[in-house]
Amino acid sequence: MPGYVFILVLLLLMWFVLIRPRRRWQTEQQRMINSLEVGKEIVTAGGLYGTVTRLEDDEVRIRIAPDVEVRVAKRAVAGVISPDVELDAAEEPEKESAANLP
Repeated sequence: MPGYVFILVLLLLMWFVLIRPRRRWQTEQQRMINSLEVGKEIVTAGGLYGTVTRLEDDEVRIRIAPDVEVRVAKRAVAGVISPDVELDAAEEPEKESAANLP
């Protein structure tokens, strides 16, 4: 009898350590893909940054440079770039350069 309890506890531990976090990640990824809109800036799994120009069934068209538009799978979208992150990164060099002035 105690052997069965040990196996059951081990299975429950595997559920909480492996399966549950993966399902949570998949849910968040699907929610992010469903929230895509034209005009949002994204980054792909391959590292391309661009702005969404058109949404199709399983594809997204993104502009990565002026007059350069590429087609990527929706599942290849790794994240939506937050404007707040860009502003923070842009402000940091100004603070550093101001600190170096005599």
